[in-house]
Amino acid sequence: MIDLKLNHVSKRYRLRREVEGDASQHVLLRKLQSLRRRSEEFWAVRDVTFEVERGEALGIIGHNGAGKSTILKLLSNITAPTTGEITINGRLSALIEVGSGFHPELTGRENIFLNGSILGMRRREIAKKFDSIVDFAGVRQFIDTPVKRYSSGMYVRLGFSIAAHLDPDILLLDEVLAVGDAAFQAKCLRRITELKEAGTTIVFISHDLGAVERLCDRVVLMRRGEIAASGETRAVIAEYQRASADLNAPEQKNEKEALSDRKAKINAVGFYDAEGHELVAAETGGPLIARINYLAHEAVEDAVFELFFYTGNRELLCHLSTEFDARRLDLSAGAGIAEFSCAELGLKPVIYYADATIKQRGALDDLDWQRNCATLRVDPGKMGRGQFYMPHEWRVTQRGGRGERISETSVVNLLDALDEDRATVEIKPS
Repeated sequence: MIDLKLNHVSKRYRLRREVEGDASQHVLLRKLQSLRRRSEEFWAVRDVTFEVERGEALGIIGHNGAGKSTILKLLSNITAPTTGEITINGRLSALIEVGSGFHPELTGRENIFLNGSILGMRRREIAKKFDSIVDFAGVRQFIDTPVKRYSSGMYVRLGFSIAAHLDPDILLLDEVLAVGDAAFQAKCLRRITELKEAGTTIVFISHDLGAVERLCDRVVLMRRGEIAASGETRAVIAEYQRASADLNAPEQKNEKEALSDRKAKINAVGFYDAEGHELVAAETGGPLIARINYLAHEAVEDAVFELFFYTGNRELLCHLSTEFDARRLDLSAGAGIAEFSCAELGLKPVIYYADATIKQRGALDDLDWQRNCATLRVDPGKMGRGQFYMPHEWRVTQRGGRGERISETSVVNLLDALDEDRATVEIKPS
């Protein structure tokens, strides 16, 4: 049975711009002239058609401004389509902004009843679920405190907890897993998974591709208000990652200039797990192998391979290089693979873009520099605060009152871990 259906749905907005008047004119005349406005059309969604079966979890992904949230607003009846038809079968609840509807002067207890009513629950249903909502949010000690005194984390945890206890036939979610710390996000994901297993139809919009992959049966990729791809989750996510790399790629050099006098070139860059299987996504604190496939047109003396990892706005976060190793690396003519390995990846969860280079040690110019040649998606693994995860161990030694040692627990030797996790390179003939 089909729970949701969009049939050639489009949404148009009119953007109005005032015509500037002469500053020397009378204020009344300027106001009258300001009523003359130029308008232009903007199609937030154009000719979108898809269906969601009962019990299915559909993910909608895309870059900012692609039309994802507009689709959720259309489905939740916040706005009406300009053209097309939307069919909904069942009780629908939308969680578009966590904590929306909270009154800052009311206590957590009062806001549970207020927000629950806004989301469509009856008072008797809210009272029945009250203790579960409070325990899920972890705010029992402050439940009778006005929410204006809550921290931002407590505020969003309570908002999500209320919404997580809805029992709708269809649930619309927009970036709601980006709340709280890692432990609470995992709890949110488990709750949504429980709703899915109970037969709830879910439409999930998120930039967290790991959550989309774990939760969704099928994915729709939006681009400039239109459907760019639709189908199996991993395939569509891979298409989105390729598109992200293209969007973030800086301007390339002139092709003839780039190819001139090139002794070696990079053909491809790929990421693999410890067993050598190609990765869809790595995990923070997990193993990572990066392979640079190259071709040397002639022998290259004292060669250096490098990998650079950037964020979406081209902020450099990590640099790996064989130049850190004092050993000389001479390449013979032919194809080969440069392999970097890392026992514990320190990058935090997000999508990164990789550059790869070949050069000769001490040379000013690179033999080849491939910009945005690969994307690396990192999902939550070993989590902690800060900008990156540092591989480490602890050793705790306890002593009794008279100074004798009573126990020793080895959790890590930091220096050994840092030495083991240093990027290494292995050259393999192809």
